[in-house]
Amino acid sequence: MLTFEDKKALAAKGEDCFILAECFFDRHFPRPTYYFNQRGRSAGTAHLQKNIIKFNPILYSQNKQIFIEQVVAHEIAHLLTYQMFGKVRPHGKEWQAIMTQVFKVPASTTHQLDVSDVQGKLFTYRCDCSEHQLTIRRHNKIKKGTTYLCRQCKSALMFVEANS
Repeated sequence: MLTFEDKKALAAKGEDCFILAECFFDRHFPRPTYYFNQRGRSAGTAHLQKNIIKFNPILYSQNKQIFIEQVVAHEIAHLLTYQMFGKVRPHGKEWQAIMTQVFKVPASTTHQLDVSDVQGKLFTYRCDCSEHQLTIRRHNKIKKGTTYLCRQCKSALMFVEANS
């Protein structure tokens, strides 16, 4: 559970990002609603049509500085990109330009945070060349008939065992 101060810090950084964007583009942007209930391995998500940003409270608590320096800007850049350009590639050139030119932050598409405390149960699958660890979501999709192929050898992944 995040403290009031934690939520305030995230919202304040968000406001800083919006002010930078408004000065850069010389236009107003509507502010999002912030939620602090993101689950799983994602640090945050931007819900474009609803103008909502969700942050992962566990990952934030363990990585406050990275959230303030990168994650907040990353998610706000998604909202700004959508508001300015409509539906485009999530980490496309428009989003990258906002990250690098407006926020002066590297346009990293994924985080490198330790997710061991938020990682759910994994399932081991095997292809012709190696083993793969899949999440419960992908495991359940396979059980319902979805086939996943290895990116390297292109063979179908076959279930081996469940891990704790």
